[in-house]
Amino acid sequence: MDKPFIDFLPAITGSFAQPAAENPTVAMVEAAYRHHGLHFRYLNCEVSPQNLKAAVEGAKAMGWAGFNCSIPHKVSVIQYLDGLGESARIIGAVNTIVNRDGKWIGENTDGKGFVQALKEVVDPAGKKITLFGAGGAARAVSVELALAGAATITVVNRPNERAEEVVRNLNKNTPVTAVYHPWTEKYSISPDTEIVINATSVGLFPNVDQQLNIDFDSILPNMVIADGIHNPPQTHLLKTASAKGCKTVNGLNMLVNQGVIGIKYWTGVDVDPSVMHIALKKILNIE
Repeated sequence: MDKPFIDFLPAITGSFAQPAAENPTVAMVEAAYRHHGLHFRYLNCEVSPQNLKAAVEGAKAMGWAGFNCSIPHKVSVIQYLDGLGESARIIGAVNTIVNRDGKWIGENTDGKGFVQALKEVVDPAGKKITLFGAGGAARAVSVELALAGAATITVVNRPNERAEEVVRNLNKNTPVTAVYHPWTEKYSISPDTEIVINATSVGLFPNVDQQLNIDFDSILPNMVIADGIHNPPQTHLLKTASAKGCKTVNGLNMLVNQGVIGIKYWTGVDVDPSVMHIALKKILNIE
């Protein structure tokens, strides 16, 4: 009787970043691979900017299924790819690369994961949105919100060219009406706002007591409040909003959704997000 064939060559995925050691993605992705019996592995790799080209070429030479790109490579990696997905092209940054028939295609799941989590509470289509921040996360989230049919997006950020560019990009490349509001003093949220989003790092561990410079009395019970921060999942903003009776969306759900979307790109499988939630909560010591 022939012995059964055992395949010792898993498909490889991973992450290129610097620094890399603090990235928890590997834990939740590997948990999903194990749970679903997928013959894949995820390697967390420290890659410097000067070695990025070699890393991308090496991954292609070794037949990787794809990889994530995090800080500082989300823009610079584009020059080494063969194409971009629609939202990645508009955003101008990628965080997920997929091997499609031997070609590296760049996608951006930052905003996709956010919008997917938001849709579990409210559909952004036709909604008036206030967005705090204008960095890479805000840019990705704003584009996906616009493509999902948001009516208006007010970008609130300290005065700089980056914030103005986010608004110009939205108005030029998407159907949304976007406006910029310089954040020079305590900001009062317009009462006709339906969704409020924090896409800044204010409140991120270990600075959990940091608060947005906003008038918290301007948060109304009919508003949906979302925070992109995953650690802690319940930020000061979300706790305040919940106490006012608002529906809320936390960053942990968004991070998990990014992973679910990335794994679908690489494997074609819709994985169980609860498995990834459990893995993240365990390693981040979250109740």
